[in-house]
Amino acid sequence: ILDHCGGADFNAETFSQWRDGILEIAALPNVACKISGIIASGPQARHVDQLRPVVEHCIGAFGWGRVVWGSDYPVTAHGPTLAAWVAATHAILAGCSPSEKEALLCTNAATLYRLAKADLAPAKA
Repeated sequence: ILDHCGGADFNAETFSQWRDGILEIAALPNVACKISGIIASGPQARHVDQLRPVVEHCIGAFGWGRVVWGSDYPVTAHGPTLAAWVAATHAILAGCSPSEKEALLCTNAATLYRLAKADLAPAKA
């Protein structure tokens, strides 16, 4: 699993190199991509409009069946909050189908990490 969107590059001058690298890695059928780590990349990666191209490129390159979402907790406790990352993710996914959202946020993780889907459900109090 390629972590943190492959170290997404938010520098406009080198963004195309990162994009090309993601396409090369995505061509390997045994690699998946974790949509994570990017909101903590620095101040240039704090807004949905800045995060969206990275997330959409990774999903486009790997497809809905080979992407998983990561919370980055507890790292998000030292910069942008987990709540900010969750809100940004939901904003980016606003136009996606329920099955696409479920794949990214749940089903793919269960498959890739060999978990029962029930293991991903919130704990009951």
